Amino acid sequence: MESFSTEEQQVEAIKRFWKENGTAIILGAVIGLGGLWGWRYYNEQQIAGREAASSQYEQLLGKLDSNDKGFTEAAEFIKQNPDNSYALLTALQLAKKAVDSKDFAEAQKQLQWASEHAENAAVKGTIQIRLARVQSEQQQLDEALATLSTVESSAFSATVEEVKGDVLVKQGKIDQARSAYSQSLELNANNPLLQLKLDNLAATSE
Repeated sequence: MESFSTEEQQVEAIKRFWKENGTAIILGAVIGLGGLWGWRYYNEQQIAGREAASSQYEQLLGKLDSNDKGFTEAAEFIKQNPDNSYALLTALQLAKKAVDSKDFAEAQKQLQWASEHAENAAVKGTIQIRLARVQSEQQQLDEALATLSTVESSAFSATVEEVKGDVLVKQGKIDQARSAYSQSLELNANNPLLQLKLDNLAATSE
C-alpha cells in the first residue's frame, strides 16, 4: 500500500485517483441509480397494469351477463392480453358461457387456449378435465381420452377416471368403463353417483 508522509501528498493522491477513476465512478453511480429507478418504474407499471386488467375484467363480466356484445369484447381482451392472468379467467368465463348456450365448439376453443396458457398444475388439470367433457359432448371421444391422459396432477385422478368411464361408455367399451369407474370409486368412496353409474352398467350388461 502506498504511504504518504504529509497531508499534501494525501490530497495529491486523492486528486490523482479521482482524475483517473472519477468518470467511471460517476458513470457507475448513474447506472446504478438508473437501474434502481428503472426497476421501481417497472414494478409500478406492472402493478398499474394488473389493476387496469382487473378493472377491465370486472367490466367484461358484467357485459357478459347483460348482452351478446360482451362476448366479442371479452374475446378481444384475451387477444390483446395473452400473458395476463385475467385473460385466462376471461377464457374460462367464455367457455362456461358457451357451454350454457350449447356452443361446445366455442367452449372447446376457449378451453384449449386456456390449457395452453395455464402455468399452475391444479388450474391446468381443471381446464383439461373440462375440455375432455366438452370434447365428449361433441363425440370427439378419442380426443377426450387423449386430453385426460395429459392431466398430470394426481389430485384429479378420481375425476379423470370418472370422466374416462363416461367416455368409454359412449364408445361402448363397457368392461373398460366399469374398470375406470371402479378405480374412481376406490379413490373417492364418498361419490354416490359413481356407484349409480356402476349399477347402471351392471343392469345394461345383464
